[in-house]
Amino acid sequence: MYAQFFGSYLLSKNAVTPQQLTEAISHLSDSHIRVGTLAMHKGYMTADEVDEVCFLQTREDKHFGQIALERNYLFEDQLNELLKSQSPDYLLLGQNLVDMGALTNSQLETLLVGYQNDNKIDESTSNDDIPEKTTNLVKNFFYQAGKQVSENLITYMDLLFNNLVRFIGGDFTPLTPVFTSEYDTNYAITQRLTGVLPIHTCIDMESEAAVEFASRYAQMKFDRFDEYVKASLEDFLNLHNGLFSVNMSNTYSTEAELAPPEYIDHESIQLSEDAFVVPVIYPFGTVYLILSPVKS
Repeated sequence: MYAQFFGSYLLSKNAVTPQQLTEAISHLSDSHIRVGTLAMHKGYMTADEVDEVCFLQTREDKHFGQIALERNYLFEDQLNELLKSQSPDYLLLGQNLVDMGALTNSQLETLLVGYQNDNKIDESTSNDDIPEKTTNLVKNFFYQAGKQVSENLITYMDLLFNNLVRFIGGDFTPLTPVFTSEYDTNYAITQRLTGVLPIHTCIDMESEAAVEFASRYAQMKFDRFDEYVKASLEDFLNLHNGLFSVNMSNTYSTEAELAPPEYIDHESIQLSEDAFVVPVIYPFGTVYLILSPVKS
């Protein structure tokens, strides 16, 4: 989830627009990391050196690595290491934004350092460092919003973000959480959990987004908002909450009880004073994740 939270970081710094970010993240699966981006990430080359080599490639029919070696910007062992290394997905997202002209290499260099420092990410961190590393990302995500939430809520949201990647797709960016005591729904599914973490949970979106969300989840094409779409949304939330309940059972030896999911259509719902909404931007629209803790 490093790319998703890097995107959130970029938005918080006003470095890119939501539209630019959505376009860049939607092309992660068909993009490939380049040696220059990796070299800059590793600290082997500066942004200016990468720009110079890229410019020289327009004048000489040579690979990036060959020119970098000739200019003494890279050593042979460094180049071999880069060619064999696997890059984190947030680095590829940054490269896409540079290719689009939304960022320069120099700007990306500075933003990468800030993101890595804020989230305690080092060069050894990979996309497989879950759940421990992603839990830290989620915790810092809420910390930067200016309000502390419980460890169990962090665990819940960490699993929810990972289930979005797993069942819907990783081409999303979470926006800064909004703390509120009231929310006006579009097409929403709610479900109450009791036990170790008593909360009201809710996912909400416009009808067009709901159709695409359900299509991705069910792995079949829906053309309009109907009972099948609602059933898919209910199944997703119920599945996620069920997985969370199992995790809590493994930790606390007690499972959370799940009430049946309910559908709400364009109604205002009252939330607790500690409730929050996390907008999640997908290319097909925005999904709103709403959690409202209940005092036991």
